[in-house]
Amino acid sequence: MTDISSRIAAGQPAPDFTLLDADGVERSLSDFRGQRVIVYFYPEAGTPGCTTEACDFRDNLNSLKSAGYTVLGISRDKPAKLKGFEEEQGLNFTLLSDPDKAVHELYGAWGKKSLYGKTVTGVLRSTFVLDEEGVVTLALYNVKATGHVASLRKKLKIDA
Repeated sequence: MTDISSRIAAGQPAPDFTLLDADGVERSLSDFRGQRVIVYFYPEAGTPGCTTEACDFRDNLNSLKSAGYTVLGISRDKPAKLKGFEEEQGLNFTLLSDPDKAVHELYGAWGKKSLYGKTVTGVLRSTFVLDEEGVVTLALYNVKATGHVASLRKKLKIDA
């Protein structure tokens, strides 16, 4: 169970991980060392909010790349489901599979949340921005799917 004390904060090194991508290829966070990286956690491929968020990243990827950022999306979905989501939505960034939620827990992106007035345990929609050395420069928890990328671009001072 995640609580506030297990959350990652700016200034901390991002925990390394190795997960399968949508093609079933192992990808490690350390593979991206030397690049600025946006790692975002989302509940489930193909659901309305997650589709909105993924498509926002897709539609803003050129400006994010121009500003030097690589985007990685992580969910508990298996690679085959991620592949279908990627193809269906024309996603142009890496999706990673964390079915046992180990990486979610490392990043504090798994825990209790309120859903329709009830407390449930699940994915906490979260985004982390890492510098070229793998240090967290921005940690955002419980973000909203709609408008998140625009808000992120503003925080990163990336012009539209």
